[in-house]
Amino acid sequence: MKEITADQLRKLYIDFFVSKGHKQISGASLIPENDPTVLFTTAGMHPLVPYILGAEHPAGKRLCDYQKCIRTGDIDSVGDPHHLTFFEMLGNWSLGDYFKHDMIAYSFEFLTKVLEIPVDRLSVTVFEGDDEVPRDTEAADRWAELGIDRSHIYFMPREDNWWGPAGETGPCGPDSEMFFDTGRPACGPDCKPGCKCGKYFEIWNDVFMQYRKEKDGTFHEMERKCIDTGMGIERTVAVLQGKKSVYETEVFQPIIHEIEELSGKKYGENAEDDISIRIISDHIRTSVFILGDQKGMAPSNVGQGYILRRLIRRAVRHGKKIGIDHPFLSGLSDVVIKLYGEPYPELVEHTAFIHEELEKEEEKFSVALTKGEKEFEKMIPNLMKGNSRVISGRLAFKLYDTYGFPIELTMELAAEHGFTVDEKGFHEAFEKHQALSRAGAEKEFKGGLADHSEQTTALHTATHLLHAALRKVLGTHVGQKGSNITAERLRFDFTHPAPMTKEEIQQVEDLVNDAIKRDLPVTVETMTLDEARKAGAIAFFDSKYGEKVTVYTIGDFSKEVCGGPHVTHTGDMGHFHILKEQSSSAGVRRIKAVLEK
Repeated sequence: MKEITADQLRKLYIDFFVSKGHKQISGASLIPENDPTVLFTTAGMHPLVPYILGAEHPAGKRLCDYQKCIRTGDIDSVGDPHHLTFFEMLGNWSLGDYFKHDMIAYSFEFLTKVLEIPVDRLSVTVFEGDDEVPRDTEAADRWAELGIDRSHIYFMPREDNWWGPAGETGPCGPDSEMFFDTGRPACGPDCKPGCKCGKYFEIWNDVFMQYRKEKDGTFHEMERKCIDTGMGIERTVAVLQGKKSVYETEVFQPIIHEIEELSGKKYGENAEDDISIRIISDHIRTSVFILGDQKGMAPSNVGQGYILRRLIRRAVRHGKKIGIDHPFLSGLSDVVIKLYGEPYPELVEHTAFIHEELEKEEEKFSVALTKGEKEFEKMIPNLMKGNSRVISGRLAFKLYDTYGFPIELTMELAAEHGFTVDEKGFHEAFEKHQALSRAGAEKEFKGGLADHSEQTTALHTATHLLHAALRKVLGTHVGQKGSNITAERLRFDFTHPAPMTKEEIQQVEDLVNDAIKRDLPVTVETMTLDEARKAGAIAFFDSKYGEKVTVYTIGDFSKEVCGGPHVTHTGDMGHFHILKEQSSSAGVRRIKAVLEK
């Protein structure tokens, strides 16, 4: 079995699928385009949803890439040996071309021939079927035909081996997951892939999008079937290197060595210190990728900026826990940039911004901690008047939620005044807060571009008209920094140094509405990014040289590189109205607008 690095795995994967007729495409921004369902790009397929749903991709029907991803649901689990917020995902796609028979053969060949994993160390899971969709015997038979022993093929229920749809309706289907047997003893007679004991390590997933879920809940087989796969680089490299944890690989070791230098602690000697070192390592890596993204954003109190602020402050807090008593994240970021500068040159390009924002946020957090201490000191006289010498969990959580004041510091200060803290109450308040956040995210997930509704399609086209109008009124320095579309409204972030005047807002509205009234045709062409720029198209992202892109032209008004979808002409879009113009972050403004029928 090959013991390979992350850089080698990235290259081996791309080279393998290019040899199978796939075109390598550029990975997308971490900030999703026009998608309110998630804060960050969560998987390689996320930016490709429009093409999986039927749009023609400019690079063709066979694609592969490596994609930077962030998943925020487990932030508070980071610190154990396995959880990460940022990770890289390798993926390949067939958009109505080859299907299950070929994909399983590709997976088997890559795992056993390229990575040289012994066949007897592999196990796979397939969909067991239910009342709505039959058992996936086709996938099971194909694995067996290629050489996987039937005893290593497991039929699993929908919650384990089914993907989608992205919205209420749309493409979905069974998947087949591949697991590496670590050689650890089974935890019992029911031990199988998916078991939490650590014997089986998932390394790859093939999704077979062969059904469409309808509004009535039924599933129909589609003529145009698609393949979507995902392999996590960090996890796979850890397996191939025989490591117990991703933190033991070369992806994290340089970061950990620098933290050891800064703190005087040694990784592997103290369990509590190890948790802090892992948290700092993960969070600085993720923070650098958010700040250094093509659409890089600064810390703030909302959305992606809030997650970034949380990550930075949690890293600083754990730095203090292990004895780092000075600002350190800016220097530590250089280790991450050096590690990833080649595959992700945008990090090098945005080095100054990364340094500046990390330094500012560390300073702000220092001020916030001082405020938290003062707030605590203000509370003490009232607490002393009572009979109890226990600070409630609700109060401790308020200090944490409002000032980012760590529970450990609250306990420390409390002890100095003869108090204890209701830790159980704090964790209950914390859990309640997390549950509300998750519920909000699930509610948000129901909307979005994924369903390609008439409303979201019209609003997507409206963002192009808005973008062009802003550049006409404010100047060509205006560039899109992000957009978010639901069926009800659009939200558009753009670069501009000052609030817009009432007159400027009215001018922009009038220009957009005039373009709508003129019933302009919306046309689409495929060309290279260089050709698109020469043709006058707006394009605010980097693409590999010679890579094909789609350019949407709206009459004589707008020409922009985009993945779609759009209306065919503007006349039926409705009346465009700006609800609000406000600051999003330093140098970035935000517009919320609607289309009124």
